[in-house]
Amino acid sequence: MEESTTTIYDVARVAGVSMATVSRVVNGNANVKEKTRQKVLDAIEELDYRPNAVARGLASKRTTTVGVVLPTITLPYFAEIARGIDDIASMYQYNVILANSDGEEEKELKVIESLFSKQVDGIVYMGSFMTEKVRKQLQSTRTPIVLAGMIDVDKRMSSVNIDYRLAAHQTTSELIQNNKRIAFVSGSLEEAENTERMVGYQEALEEAGLKFDESLVFEGNYSFENGLALAEQMLSKKIDAAIVSYDTVAVGLLNALLAKGVKVPEDFEIISGSNSPITAYMYPGLTSVNQPLYDIGAVSMRLLTKLMHKEEIEENQLLLAHQIIKRGSTKQK
Repeated sequence: MEESTTTIYDVARVAGVSMATVSRVVNGNANVKEKTRQKVLDAIEELDYRPNAVARGLASKRTTTVGVVLPTITLPYFAEIARGIDDIASMYQYNVILANSDGEEEKELKVIESLFSKQVDGIVYMGSFMTEKVRKQLQSTRTPIVLAGMIDVDKRMSSVNIDYRLAAHQTTSELIQNNKRIAFVSGSLEEAENTERMVGYQEALEEAGLKFDESLVFEGNYSFENGLALAEQMLSKKIDAAIVSYDTVAVGLLNALLAKGVKVPEDFEIISGSNSPITAYMYPGLTSVNQPLYDIGAVSMRLLTKLMHKEEIEENQLLLAHQIIKRGSTKQK
């Protein structure tokens, strides 16, 4: 029998019990005799009954559902964070609604409003940039929100990240040992994460006595094609190394350089930003900042459960540890 045609009333009728008793069995209430519980379970199996999660939520004033907003599921960066979110959500018996925004403001506003209308218990938000309209929309609700891999400059919304400034400082210092003209490649510098990276980059240059050159800064999207297009520009500016925030851009840059006969790492060194699986698929492999992407997702979801259950939280701006994973795109010391 189809789920839509089987109701709790049908189960109660077949089992010969009240609907309240069926509800207690479905929700794991211990206050039911074993013989009665078995009759209900037999009826559920016979009718192939699937309790409606939203209907259960109405009774308990919880939908047992969380929303996850992300700009695209196709990038390894966001997919790995989403995997961490989903695993912890499953552990806490929450259903997950994935909402893909394509990084467009109007679509993002609509998918968030749709999640609110579904009365989700909380939202994990991922993105490359949050517009002011989206920020106001998220801050206007009582629904708990956690930002995964994204900084809230106002610190009003909870977030889970790495120390982007420190990571950029470390990677720049690594490249300075062999290079003088080091490019900084990121997404929009309106994003707080990229601003933090820029500060780390500039600090490392200053410490090494190198002058900051604005012409070595490249802002763009996180596409492979963007990386391909950057190679020609960098070679024309006699750049000999690059820190690249997005792995997909770094892979595009590496491919284009190799196609032009540039030797990596002998003539050009690259360090990418998040150590998603594609960094190891290349030859040479990309040296990369290892953001614990799965853990960022898992910790974000765990933090969200605490907010939803109104548990005490010591800190709501969490920074996880990162590492530098060395591969063939940098010279081995």
